[in-house]
Amino acid sequence: MNELPEDLLKKAGKGQRYLRLWLILVAATFLVLVAVTQFLPGGRRSFSDWMQPLLFLLAASVAVATILLGVWLVGRWFFHWRILKRLLLVGGCVIALIALFYAEEDWRGWHAWNQFKHKWAAKGEQFHLASVVPPPVPDDQNFALTPIAFTSYGQILTREGKLIPAEKRDDHFVVRMRMPIALDYPGPTNCAGDRVKGTFTRLDCWQDYYRGVAARSNAFPVPAQPQSPAADVLLALSKYDGVIEELRAASQLPHSRYPINYDSESPFMIYLPHLAPLKNCAQVLQLRSLAELRNGQPDKALDDVRLALQLTDKVRDEPLLISHLVRAAMVQLLLQPIWEGLAQHKWSDGQLAALDEDLVKLDFLAAWRLSMQGELGGQADEMELLRRHPERFQELQAVIDFAGKKTDVRLPNGLIVRSMPAGWFYQNQYRCAQATEEYCIPVADASRGTFSPAVARRGEAALAAETTGPFNLFERLILPVLANAAPKFAFGQASVNLARTAMALERYRLARGAFPESLDALAPQFIAEVPHDVIGGQPLKYRREADGSFVLYSVGWNEKDDDGVAAFDKDGSVDLQTGDWVWGSAGKAE
Repeated sequence: MNELPEDLLKKAGKGQRYLRLWLILVAATFLVLVAVTQFLPGGRRSFSDWMQPLLFLLAASVAVATILLGVWLVGRWFFHWRILKRLLLVGGCVIALIALFYAEEDWRGWHAWNQFKHKWAAKGEQFHLASVVPPPVPDDQNFALTPIAFTSYGQILTREGKLIPAEKRDDHFVVRMRMPIALDYPGPTNCAGDRVKGTFTRLDCWQDYYRGVAARSNAFPVPAQPQSPAADVLLALSKYDGVIEELRAASQLPHSRYPINYDSESPFMIYLPHLAPLKNCAQVLQLRSLAELRNGQPDKALDDVRLALQLTDKVRDEPLLISHLVRAAMVQLLLQPIWEGLAQHKWSDGQLAALDEDLVKLDFLAAWRLSMQGELGGQADEMELLRRHPERFQELQAVIDFAGKKTDVRLPNGLIVRSMPAGWFYQNQYRCAQATEEYCIPVADASRGTFSPAVARRGEAALAAETTGPFNLFERLILPVLANAAPKFAFGQASVNLARTAMALERYRLARGAFPESLDALAPQFIAEVPHDVIGGQPLKYRREADGSFVLYSVGWNEKDDDGVAAFDKDGSVDLQTGDWVWGSAGKAE
């Protein structure tokens, strides 16, 4: 009944042999998988970065070893040894093919990226953000280090650009450059003017708003009895007089370089806290200058508009797309008081000449080129980071949130990302840089002073023709954001060109009593050279109307002459894709 001791010993010996075989299979499989994912060309990563992947590989090795051993044991029972050897051979071949696949994909991606990089490096292109970082400037000549400018970022960054940990930030820090014109966003409705639509800012609406606020708080000063709308608005904004005068003095410094941490490990996570306060300054200076114009103070209005234009210049050298988008938005704000002053004939010849000196310095073609160089460097650096730290892939969600409806990209599962060959990261790096070089940078032609919607559309069509895959994930995420930005840069430059031409027309009217028959009459007396249309490079469209007014416009992004008719989105903003870009005709002021 009882088994003999010798039989028990034999069974125990077999169990130990199976255990040793299983352990050998686990170790062998683990080493093969580590070699494939860790040590092949283009896939090197530090051990600390692979703690989670190593645990995953170990679990996979245990599963593979168990399956192989199970197959072998079943094979011993049911099959001949030759069949089992064939199964083992097939298993070995599968592992070898997996290793070969990783090796081939790593080499192919690495080779494609480096060939592309060397080709463009020979043309002078650089693929690191550090290559376009603005040089240091003397502290005593740096606007960004003045006490007033420091308040725009000092709660989050030091003067050296180091990030202050959240727990060490001063909760009582006052951002003096943040000068809200309303207690609640966006403030009173139906107040804003729109130069494209030809509507004036309703200062009576702002007057009512400030008096309503005074009934529940002391946020803005108001007189006991209502004055003129312009006077009441100026009184309400007088709470910012000290900050504005401090900004005016600081803006005279010749340089501006904010302490941005360009050495950040992730370029996409660089902090830019100064941009929102700068735009806020443009908003308050816009409203103040409009009130000064209505109050019969065009000299003060001129000073405020010029100060705001100087503030847009303070981030001109930043090689970051968002910085120049904010600049473009600030310029659009400042064109409203220029337009209203022209429509009401409140600017003098000397004031218009001074404004032209500031506007002629705005170059959104150069800004586009600088932004795209920054994008090239930032993309390359970011992909290098993600290749080494695939666990940080989810940080790209911030880019998706910024892109909004412009991208349909969905980030893959973290386990999938960690299992991707390093060569796929190189492929993404290559394809994104190639699309930027071929379809984004050439949108702006500095030699002709034009933007090309056709180039942008070719890029969009090429992207639409591609199927979504692991090689173009990054391209499909980034390219729509860049394509969406191009019309904004073009509209910014077109608006500046239209404003300068409209000011020259007003100078002509002041001198001759009426607007000219054609733009050719403006140069060189009233403007050194009449700006051309940034779309196509042809003269701006102009005609003098029977009532003595004029129509002035660019053909816009659709490259079609719509006879000076602008298009608008559902929210009332200018539709940059269709319709003409118009310097609006004057409506009725308040």
